[in-house]
Amino acid sequence: MAAASAVSVLLVAAERNRWHRLPSLLLPPRTWVWRQRTMKYTTTTDEAYSIGPAPSQQSYLSMEKIIQVAKTSAAQAIHPGYGFLSENMEFAELCKQEGIIFIGPPPSAIRDMGIKSTSKSIMAAAGVPVVEGYHGEDQSDQCLKEHAGRIGYPVMIKAVRGGGGKGMRIVRSEQEFQEQLESARREAKKSFNDDAVLIEKFVDTPRHVEVQVFGDHHGNAVYLFERDCSVQRRHQKIIEEAPAPGIKPEVRKKLGEAAVRAAKAVNYVGAGTVEFIMDSKHNFYFMEMNTRLQVEHPVTEMITGTDLVEWQLRIAAGEKIPLSQEEITLQGHAFEARIYAEDPSNNFMPGAGPLVHLSTPRADPSTRIETGVRQGDEVSVHYDPMIAKLVVWAADRQAALTKLRYSLRQYNIIGLHTNIDFLLNLSGHPEFEAGNVHTDFIPQHHKELLLSRKAAAKESLCQAALGLILKEKAMTDAFTLQAHDVAIAVTYNHDGSYSMQIEDKTFQVLGDLYSEEDCTYLKCSVNGVASKAKLIILENTIYLFSKEGSIEIDIPVPKYLSSVSSEGTQGGPLAPMTGTIEKVFVKAGDKVKAGDSLMVMIAMKMEHTIKAPKDGTIKKVFYREGAQANRHTPLVEFEEEESDKRESE
Repeated sequence: MAAASAVSVLLVAAERNRWHRLPSLLLPPRTWVWRQRTMKYTTTTDEAYSIGPAPSQQSYLSMEKIIQVAKTSAAQAIHPGYGFLSENMEFAELCKQEGIIFIGPPPSAIRDMGIKSTSKSIMAAAGVPVVEGYHGEDQSDQCLKEHAGRIGYPVMIKAVRGGGGKGMRIVRSEQEFQEQLESARREAKKSFNDDAVLIEKFVDTPRHVEVQVFGDHHGNAVYLFERDCSVQRRHQKIIEEAPAPGIKPEVRKKLGEAAVRAAKAVNYVGAGTVEFIMDSKHNFYFMEMNTRLQVEHPVTEMITGTDLVEWQLRIAAGEKIPLSQEEITLQGHAFEARIYAEDPSNNFMPGAGPLVHLSTPRADPSTRIETGVRQGDEVSVHYDPMIAKLVVWAADRQAALTKLRYSLRQYNIIGLHTNIDFLLNLSGHPEFEAGNVHTDFIPQHHKELLLSRKAAAKESLCQAALGLILKEKAMTDAFTLQAHDVAIAVTYNHDGSYSMQIEDKTFQVLGDLYSEEDCTYLKCSVNGVASKAKLIILENTIYLFSKEGSIEIDIPVPKYLSSVSSEGTQGGPLAPMTGTIEKVFVKAGDKVKAGDSLMVMIAMKMEHTIKAPKDGTIKKVFYREGAQANRHTPLVEFEEEESDKRESE
């Protein structure tokens, strides 16, 4: 295969998935444009093939279907993306058997590094520091529990295969070990078709620092510096940066050299990431190696001026690594923020739904927007809830952080919950600005980062009212608006301003609308304080996007049109998201205590355990294992204890 002469073929399931996770095929002899990695799948690829329905087990995880398309299209190589089969040794081996180049490491490296217990032994032998733990073959509950006690709580249960936080649980006491073990096994089986786990000592408040490595077929290996991925929720990264803040050059060199030793120990070829945990004294320990291109690889590209996908293709074609270690230089600082369809105020619960409105910052050489959706698309329950990656670069960390916040304010989404405002709070937190990051950052700063939604400020109500008036061209002398169950008495003044009475306070409001790049903006002054916000009015909601974040102001609808209450049927829980019932622990007639596990749901690659809200009796279970439940539908009919009923009366 000539690396600079290829044509792209995309594999597409019945429902659109995020582009960056998709496998793709390469054929000769037309030109492949390296930077043409974009959301417009079928319009920017030369050919596209359907490989089945939306569920990944029937499409993107079907090795036979992908190989068949490769044969049909006469493909020479397959790039596996960075999800699905990208770290599957069996798929890499199958490609080899079929005479198709797998653009990744050899199957032996995937095997050795994909099984965490094996990788720990190899790393220790190669002189790479490792964390104390149990990586043995005895997977009995009793054996695992005994080793957890020997290591000492808290411990981490990890699936021996895979990554991305799947099959991973922190256990802080012996009492919760069994439940967490079973949960980790279920998730591991679902994600990797292997429920084997290992036990490791859990290091409190560590940093998650990883090193990008590359190897070739000629025995060469280099590192492209480190990324800090410490700020996480559910063990999954949400903001990554390169280089890691506060790391001295000598530590950076030791990290890189340890990562190269790890790669050479398994004769690694292609792109890989060696992940370390780092304590407060900058001691670091091998955690795992991801034998694929990482989601956050753009920050490394930004600070090194490289195209890692191009490198992958060249190395797969038999070429040497394009640069020597001495030629790889670090310039500036880069951040990547992952935009998710999730509700941070509800334990980051993912949510499927429509992208009614979607506008993004403008891309330029120092701003990358990597996405697989556009306005009008649906975020599906079949895949993870990541909508996009926003990547920025600047000459230093503070400048890059300023650019990140500016760009986040330009990322406006309507139709479902997102984490954009949360990312703004996070990137603006003083401790984050200072670079004091660790994996417990979000729990530690929970109150500041996850502020509960408060009633809109009266000034915001005035802005919304003015926007509605100007948009609807309502110019009567006096009238009353209703928003957030608050009456706003509006009087038009002949100087063009408005007097707005909200409860016991009067505001003088002046402003106008203007258009810019197909968007409507509101310039407004409330009691002399000026502001500017993007204005969108859809159905019964007014949306304002400003430098402070986003505000939604509802114009009330009749109660009989409102959604089901959060209490559910007879006090029973509702489905927190649309998904599949994986496990049912109760049946009609069972007595339960508050906090008892009732069901396990899986959706958007996340397992969620449904708990009993109170003591009571299960009157009816509405779903069986394997059934699909829609968001906010009752899961069980729940009878409260008589004492609870009397108290409520």
